[in-house]
Amino acid sequence: MTLLTVEDLSIEFGGLKAVDGVNFNVEAGKIVSVIGPNGAGKTTLFNMLSGLYTPSRGRVTLAGKDVTNQPPYKLARLGMSRTFQNLQIFLQMSVLENVMAGCHLTEGRHIVTDLLGLPASGRRTRQSMKDALGLLERIGLQSHATDEASGLSYGALKRLEIARALAVRPQLLLLDEPAAGCNAVETEEIDHLIAEIAAEGVAILLVEHDMKLVMKISDHVIVLDQGMKITEGLPTEVAQNPKVIEAYLGVKATEEVHNALG
Repeated sequence: MTLLTVEDLSIEFGGLKAVDGVNFNVEAGKIVSVIGPNGAGKTTLFNMLSGLYTPSRGRVTLAGKDVTNQPPYKLARLGMSRTFQNLQIFLQMSVLENVMAGCHLTEGRHIVTDLLGLPASGRRTRQSMKDALGLLERIGLQSHATDEASGLSYGALKRLEIARALAVRPQLLLLDEPAAGCNAVETEEIDHLIAEIAAEGVAILLVEHDMKLVMKISDHVIVLDQGMKITEGLPTEVAQNPKVIEAYLGVKATEEVHNALG
């Protein structure tokens, strides 16, 4: 089932076309990676999809509903969640509190109930805490629940941000360079986590520069260059495409990708 449809999506900054006429689909339970050289428009694309930027033209459809230009909080309620290239973690809050911040969008709170401290408010808080602890157990950070987030390793912070994004209970998860800055062990942990999330039916759109990771876990790969889609297809097809090799991979990286694919 097609969950996300992107049609002719474009944006300009001062006359410069940062993303130009991009089209693609993402199916439920599939991992689709967007790759390309620096400045290709990958994060700009994410920012349009997640409501941070307003496209100059084009349309975004989520689960059959036109969500173009919807603000991030509405997109989250409709089932879209994301992480960021630069970590957006509340470092002075506890690990548990960071995940609970994501739970609040699905709590259905009522201002009068909360102000009066009625039992329903307490029940919602306890349920959010339970859900957040479950997510921390899933990413292997349950023992750090009460620790300040600033004390975690970089790889653990990356997993924590994914857990907070999952607290929204998304149908579509956008991951912007989830393995950037991680060592080999941390990358492997994130690799397994992404695969598990997709196996549960969540659609994943991934921006990542680690080609070994991309080629290992992706069902489909989209390649951008100078804001335009130059090709898309299976990882093996993309890795052998002359345009991709010329624009992005290069000969050395292509050899590494072929080795990763076995």
